[in-house]
Amino acid sequence: MRAVATAALFLALPFAAAAQDKGTETKIGGLKATTPADWKKEKPANLLRSYQFRLPEVKDLPGAEVAVFPESHPNPDKSFPKWKNQFVPPEGKTIDDIAKVSKWDVKGATVTVLDVTGTWKFKERPQDPASKEMLLDNYRVVWVIVAENDEATHIRLSGPVTSVEPQFKAFEAWVKALK
Repeated sequence: MRAVATAALFLALPFAAAAQDKGTETKIGGLKATTPADWKKEKPANLLRSYQFRLPEVKDLPGAEVAVFPESHPNPDKSFPKWKNQFVPPEGKTIDDIAKVSKWDVKGATVTVLDVTGTWKFKERPQDPASKEMLLDNYRVVWVIVAENDEATHIRLSGPVTSVEPQFKAFEAWVKALK
């Protein structure tokens, strides 16, 4: 009996691993996409987030984070200036020198992206004046607005540059896969 149970366990292991390798189906507004399999789903840090993922660590640095904020403002002209102000440009440069903006369409939505690398003035609760600001050097933050009509979802990929770089293509592919 024990041999049968052990054999059944070994036979089930590949199927369990395959189930874990699928990623997480996420709902972004009225659209859906499945995350890369190596993104670890976490309990959202606060009620403003619908999803939160920890991405793999790189070279003893913390892994990057992806956070999804539903029911957000659809206009980049309102959000991007606030997000740009969270960065300190290097001496001799402006925030617009270090910020890249791009835009594309996915089925049923417009995606606008703000990508900034440098010193991030991070606050756990950006709207709370009591929240302590931390200066995080050599960070990259990619903010995405997925706008469907008058509704939007904001997505943020953030972390040390060396943690974000290897994950960026998978992140971009995930957003572009929204349907």
